[in-house]
Parts: sequence; structure tokens; C-alpha cells
Amino acid sequence: MPNPIYLVSACLAGQKCRYDGRANTHPLCQALVQQGLAVPICPECDGGLPIPRDPAERQGDLVVTCRGRDVTQAYHRGALAALETAQRLGITRAILKAKSPSCGSSLIYDGTFQRRLISGEGVTCSLLRRNGIQVCSELELDCPPWG
Repeated sequence: MPNPIYLVSACLAGQKCRYDGRANTHPLCQALVQQGLAVPICPECDGGLPIPRDPAERQGDLVVTCRGRDVTQAYHRGALAALETAQRLGITRAILKAKSPSCGSSLIYDGTFQRRLISGEGVTCSLLRRNGIQVCSELELDCPPWG
């Protein structure tokens, strides 16, 4: 089995770990995991949040659910777990779910729960990038260095 070279959001790999208990299966991400080239991660679950769970959005440095619960610490725990996995396995690239408050790499929801997007990145994406890991979303897979 080859060594993994990517972290992949588990929902993109077909795992039903989204906030609503569904997956966001992306065929390429699923194939990378099946071939042993990627390791699936779900920072929300790894941070201790259940499935299903209330939707959450970033509000500045906080991550808050639609009911006003501050889940920032869970998001930070999950981000740290993702970073530790990458460092332990020598992984330098990640394919993360677009728009997520954890995994978003260029656009995230604005924190009002009105489905409005703003420039920004999720908690996990930010931590990975600060530690030298290249991150893209499933929407950017046809762009270099991914395509």
C-alpha cells in the first residue's frame, strides 16, 4: 500500500459525517482514500461534536451554532487532530470541503445563517496552512498543483 499524501475531508470520501448526517461524496476524493493515497478526517467529529449536530458558522474568531452555542473549542481540537495526523504521516496536502467553518479554504458562510458567503477560511484550513500544508477544496481539484 502506498503512503498517503493527502488529508481529505471525510464527507468528501463518502462518510456520513456532515452536520446533517449526510456525505458530500466526491469521486476523486473517495478513490484517493480507497487507493491508500489519502487519509479521511472530520475535524468536527474529531473535536467531539456529534452527528447530527446543529449547523455552525464562523463569527470572527468564534464558531457558533445556529442556536447560539459556542463550539469554538471543539473546532480547535479537531483542527489540531488533523494537523497531528498530517505531521505524523508526513502529509503536505489537503483536500477539504468548501464553505465549511472547519474546512473552507477560500469562502465560508458569513456567520448570520443566511447562506451568504464571504472570503475566509475554516479553522482547520487555517491551522494546516499556518503549518505549511497546501489546502484546496473539492471545487479546485482541476487547478494546479492538484489537476
